[in-house]
Amino acid sequence: MDDKRSELKKIIMDTKTLPTLPGVINKLNSLSDNDKASVQEMAKVVTSDQVLSARILRLANSPSYGFYRVSTISNAMILLGVNVVKSLALSSSIFEIMEKNSVGLWEHSLGVGVAANLLARRLKLPECEEIATAALLHDIGKVIVSIKCNEAEKEILKLVRDRGFYIREAEREVLDTDHAEVGGWLAKSWFLPDKLSEPVAFHHDVVKSENHRIKTSVVHIADVLIKASGFGNSGDCHVPKIQQVAWDTLKLNEQVLSDVVDEIEDKLVEVKNFSLEMIGS
Repeated sequence: MDDKRSELKKIIMDTKTLPTLPGVINKLNSLSDNDKASVQEMAKVVTSDQVLSARILRLANSPSYGFYRVSTISNAMILLGVNVVKSLALSSSIFEIMEKNSVGLWEHSLGVGVAANLLARRLKLPECEEIATAALLHDIGKVIVSIKCNEAEKEILKLVRDRGFYIREAEREVLDTDHAEVGGWLAKSWFLPDKLSEPVAFHHDVVKSENHRIKTSVVHIADVLIKASGFGNSGDCHVPKIQQVAWDTLKLNEQVLSDVVDEIEDKLVEVKNFSLEMIGS
């Protein structure tokens, strides 16, 4: 089984066939590692690709972040931070595939981004924008499995449909890995920081998150809340329980959760409109 998993990891991480943007990203990575590089220099690199710039600005103005005033890439970098903009740059082409081929998953991801942001703000956590970005990216592994393992994906969906498996259980049965681990591999290959890659990798297994358990807990709970709301389509037929470790980590209580659920319901109409606008463009 380990051989199968290693082989799959090689296939998935074959960067030549991954929908990434190596030129811009390599430049961004080297600039973000340089303490003397300015936000303006980094913004100039991103704005050299007009299509990419437009997509980043649209995502930065999405309900996931709630700014509605991000008009330039340098503004996005100041408001959202370099890591967030880098993540949006990396994921923009994958989001394009999601929007066209899996509208339900795209909407689910947007919804989880919104829920994570609302929960993080309610709990007065730092780096709410990075938490929202990790939430937006949390199911990116599903898109990669779909691109790279099309036949296996059909088997996975059959198990979900015929035997009532959760997507993650079916993935492990067929692939010996799951979308969360695949998403973690992808985030590492993109040189994203642990505070973004860890919530992606462990959003179904919060206890394994060692360095960024608070962020991972928020993403996990946001994922469950959006599944429970029925918004979008994550592929699962059942709503999983909130893991106790996530509840305890965030010191949650029923009142806070109830207030956040009410806020999410109000916001999802906005998310739906944003999604339709992005897909129609």
